[in-house]
Amino acid sequence: MDFKDNIRQLAERVAKLKDNITTEEATKNAFIMPFINGLGYDVFNPLEVLPEMTCDIGMKKGEKIDYAIMKDGEPIILIECKHWAQDLNLHDNQLIRYFNVSKAKFGVLTNGIIYRFYTDLIEPNKMDEKPFLEVNITDLRDSQIEELKKFHKSYFNIENVLSSANELKYMGELKGIIAQEFASPSADFVKYFSKQVYDGVITAKLLEQFTNLTKKSINSYINELISDRLKSALKTEATEEAKEEEIEIRDNNEDDKIITTEEEIESYLIVKSILRPTVDISRVVYRDAQTYFAILLDNNNRKPICRMYFNSITKKYIATFDENKKEVKHEINSLNDIYDYAKQLIETITYYDKK
Repeated sequence: MDFKDNIRQLAERVAKLKDNITTEEATKNAFIMPFINGLGYDVFNPLEVLPEMTCDIGMKKGEKIDYAIMKDGEPIILIECKHWAQDLNLHDNQLIRYFNVSKAKFGVLTNGIIYRFYTDLIEPNKMDEKPFLEVNITDLRDSQIEELKKFHKSYFNIENVLSSANELKYMGELKGIIAQEFASPSADFVKYFSKQVYDGVITAKLLEQFTNLTKKSINSYINELISDRLKSALKTEATEEAKEEEIEIRDNNEDDKIITTEEEIESYLIVKSILRPTVDISRVVYRDAQTYFAILLDNNNRKPICRMYFNSITKKYIATFDENKKEVKHEINSLNDIYDYAKQLIETITYYDKK
C-alpha cells in the first residue's frame, strides 16, 4: 500500500472510530500512533519515536512532550497530542515552550484529526505563532498529502521541508487574504479595480455600486472558470476513453496471433521485483500485444510502466516512460540489463501516484 492509500485508510478509520474515543490516551493509540507509523517511523522503537521525552523549561522540571521523532539521537519533530474533540487553539502555547528548549526543527500539534505543523521561519530557534501547514485528516486534498509525504522517513530532508514551509506559510496567508476579499471586498480592493474602468471620482454611492459589481464579477469569473475546467476535463476523459477502447478492441482482435514467451514473463517478474519496495505489486500487471509486451499499473493502458520489444531476432529493447508518457527505447543485451533502468521505472510509478 502506498503512502496516499495509507493516509486515506487512516482517515476512514478516524471518521469511523472517533465517537468511541473518550480519552487523550485513546486518541494517541487509535489515531496518532498509526499516523506516525504511516510516516514510516517505528512507534515501538524509542530510537525512532521517543514517547514522553523530557523538555525541562527553566526551573520547571519534568515537562514532557508526547512524542519526539528522533534521528541520530536528536529530536527532529516534536508532537504534542490532545483528545480529538479538543480545540487546538487552547494548547499551542504548550508546544511553543517545548519547541523553544529543544533541538527539534519542527513541531506538530494535533488532536488526531487536525494536524498543525510549525517551525521557526521568523526567528531562529523560536517557534512561529502560526503553522505553515494545517491539515484535516478526514478532509485531505492531494496537494496536502504530497506535503505530508515530505515528513515520511524515506523522503525527510530538513532543508527541503523548510523551503516548502516558507512557501506554504506565505501562500496560506495570501490565500486567506484573497478568500476574504472575494467573500467581502474591501474598499481598497474595490477602488483598485473600479479606477481601471471608471475615470471619475469614486463617491460613497459609486463605491457601494462597484462593491456589488466586483462581487458579482468575481463570482461570475469563478463560475466560468469552473465550467471551462469541467468541459476540458470531460473532453479529455472522453478522448482517453475512446483511445483506450480502440486499444482494447485492437488487442482483442490480435489475441489469437499473440504468443507470450517465457522471456517476456521473466522480464515481468524482474520489473515486479524492482517495484516491490515502491508499490503494491498486485497493481503491476502485464498485457501482451503483437508488437510489444506491456507492463502496466492498475491494468490501465493509460499507466504504462514499460514495454518490452523482444520480437526481433537480433535486438531487444526496453521502453521506459517519462512524466509526459513519452516512450524512450533502450537496447538491452540480456534481461539482467533491465535492472539498469530501475530508477526510471520507479519514477514512472511516482508520476502516476502523484496525479
